[in-house]
Amino acid sequence: MNAAGASLLSALGLCLVSALAGATAPRRVRPLLAGLGTACAGAAAAAAGVAALAGQSWSAWLPGVLPLAGARLALDPLGGMFVAVTGAVAVCAAVYGIGYAKHGVDGRVTQATLPLFLGAMLLVPVAASVSTLLVAWELMAVTSLLLVLAEHARRPAVAEAGLWYAVMTHLGFAAIVAGMAGFAAGAAGESFEQLRAATLSPAVRDAVFVATLAGFASKAGIVPLHVWLARAHPEAPSPVSALMSAAMVNMGVYGIVRVGLDLLRGGPSWWWLVVLAMGALSALFGILQAAVASDLKRLLGYSTTENMGLVLIGVGAAGFFASCGDKELAGLALVAALLHVVNHAGFKTLLFLAAGSVLRATGTRDLDALGGLRGRMPYTTALFAVGALAASALPPGNGFVSEWLLLQSLIHALPTSGVAGAVTMPPAVGVIALSAGLAIATFVKAFGVGFLARARTPAAGRAAESPPTMICGMALAAACCVALALAPAAVLPALSHLVAVLLPGHEAVGGVVTLRLADVQGTMSPLLIAAALAVAAALLLGSVRLVARRARRPARLWDCGAGPMTPRMEYTATSFAEPLQRVFDNVLAPESDLAVTPTKESAYLVESIHYRARIPDRIERRLYDPVLAAAASIGRGATRLANGSIHRYLAYGFYALTGVLLVLAVVW
Repeated sequence: MNAAGASLLSALGLCLVSALAGATAPRRVRPLLAGLGTACAGAAAAAAGVAALAGQSWSAWLPGVLPLAGARLALDPLGGMFVAVTGAVAVCAAVYGIGYAKHGVDGRVTQATLPLFLGAMLLVPVAASVSTLLVAWELMAVTSLLLVLAEHARRPAVAEAGLWYAVMTHLGFAAIVAGMAGFAAGAAGESFEQLRAATLSPAVRDAVFVATLAGFASKAGIVPLHVWLARAHPEAPSPVSALMSAAMVNMGVYGIVRVGLDLLRGGPSWWWLVVLAMGALSALFGILQAAVASDLKRLLGYSTTENMGLVLIGVGAAGFFASCGDKELAGLALVAALLHVVNHAGFKTLLFLAAGSVLRATGTRDLDALGGLRGRMPYTTALFAVGALAASALPPGNGFVSEWLLLQSLIHALPTSGVAGAVTMPPAVGVIALSAGLAIATFVKAFGVGFLARARTPAAGRAAESPPTMICGMALAAACCVALALAPAAVLPALSHLVAVLLPGHEAVGGVVTLRLADVQGTMSPLLIAAALAVAAALLLGSVRLVARRARRPARLWDCGAGPMTPRMEYTATSFAEPLQRVFDNVLAPESDLAVTPTKESAYLVESIHYRARIPDRIERRLYDPVLAAAASIGRGATRLANGSIHRYLAYGFYALTGVLLVLAVVW
């Protein structure tokens, strides 16, 4: 057995041991044992993924694990990338969770389920048969649902979030089952080798792709199947939120790439144009909702929808270019998409962990009630700033590199991609540019309103820094973000080699310090950009200090005659986003309600004014609310059929049996 297989089996074994420790260890040491075990499992998984990306492969068949076909496992470069990302996220979340458990989330169920959730996520990319994939997928769904419901006794909203998540994830699972079952039936076998060798009719191929796309897109939080994400991620404990948003949603991308580009070996252009359109809609809608959100974790949840949309733009563009015969641009687009998966995992882990640190210290996620955390939580503030810079796609953040590569693939496609490319690529470029601009505004709001200025509430004024283990978990994620930002060449060769296997051709990106694109004109050096920015900042700061030292005169700041500013005079998250809300008013469709209560003596004198503003999820309002209302109406109508009469129930049975016999008599 090679290093990849040994590391993977070690990771799965450590997950089981950690789950056992979380279920049986005394409360005093339970978080430490479960957290360290889970962190070690994540480290072993990351090592297995790196080994697979380096070229090692591993496979196993366990005939006694599952009935009929047994369990088939295989670790290849594509699965290795997602295993490595999941393991790295787990290390940060597990170390962080040791201290976070003292905040109250130290129950046996939670501590035992978290490593099982990690193990299930590791099994998904290494499943090598339909039945193994479906079992691992359902195990991932069930364990994550238990973790989402971990704090149901604290907040009523947790139960509603769990219900939405359970329904949406199992609807997605049903779509995956339908698609993969049809695929296996057409291939006369369920192993991935048999699926790759199958010859299916175009109609069956289309049906398989559409069904699996719907199921996997649901897990990735892609619009319009995203409604669970902005509920479940905020309500889950913060280490779980990090695992779900930075690792679990990636499995949806993995499924689309595995089925569409690997097992089905590509397809017609319209498949990938649909993927690209879904990605563009998700990117734009997600960042708009994040820009106007005042709940910090809800903001990050919608940011996940945006970033998964950017990834699907890359995947869709790669499939489209491959269907048009342009292997070079296809490889570049897919490299950009996979690199953004890695980058997003890094900064979203950091941001969710930092949001959990704020929640532990203040008891609130409401940005309007925060502020003043820079002085009381300096480490959390600095680490959140690193994540915010990365998520804003500005240099020298790591998100900038992958979005730059994605833009290069789309821009260079304009002269050669035909009519369909000429129509679709410019809007896709515009969506990426607009989402990047809105992301900057979103994270300026989150960081500026949440951490700077004065504390707006006593809870924010009493905030204290998080324990060392929580800081350590965030610092590990921040270190990954910095490494990916300054040295993306450390991972790009492996991703280019992986893409060259999926889309036969040469590697799309090369270079060590300066990234060079193959077959298209484009170079960029993240390290030199970072160095230039550092030098420019140092020169500017030095010049300002030199001038200030020569002509410094103390003076009271001008306050317009109003006296010293109070927290009530500062921007809140709501007021900061209000101009953006006005610009996109027709898209967001905000709701407001003004209730004026007059005095008893005179209608002209006002006793109180109550103003309420809300920006609902418009897709949820237009698409899901009518469906839920219709289902509720049908349910209320069906109650008339069950009035408690035994005679009516016997009549139902008689009529049903008679109807079946009549149908059989006519058919036979």
